[in-house]
Amino acid sequence: MERTLSIIKPDGVEKNVIGEIIARFEKNGLGIAALKMVHLSKKEAEGFYIVHKDRPFYGSLTDFMSRGPVVLMVLEGENAIAKNREIMGATNPEQAEPGTIRKDFATNIEENTVHGSDSPESAAFEIGYFFNAFELVR
Repeated sequence: MERTLSIIKPDGVEKNVIGEIIARFEKNGLGIAALKMVHLSKKEAEGFYIVHKDRPFYGSLTDFMSRGPVVLMVLEGENAIAKNREIMGATNPEQAEPGTIRKDFATNIEENTVHGSDSPESAAFEIGYFFNAFELVR
């Protein structure tokens, strides 16, 4: 059993596709171990994306992630990290496979609707950034 962090970004919340996105995870064998909606401050977004602080998109990414509410989830299941990334699709929605979340809902490479951990190490950091042990209920 593996866990991963998934975020429905502000554009996904604004488009009212939260339920549809969650249903896609569940239909593909991923369970929800924790779930909450928050509005990140700029500082919280910067802390979460600190790994990208030297990249040119860091400022616009953290502005975007703090512009409105996000839905934070811990997904779990067999190969949860890889399965989540497959369901999300390529970072650039123009390159994403048909039927993936990003192909169906994303606006562009920056407003791409969802985030998912890319490794066990990043999943551990990301889950711990937003959830404490008492909030993980499965």
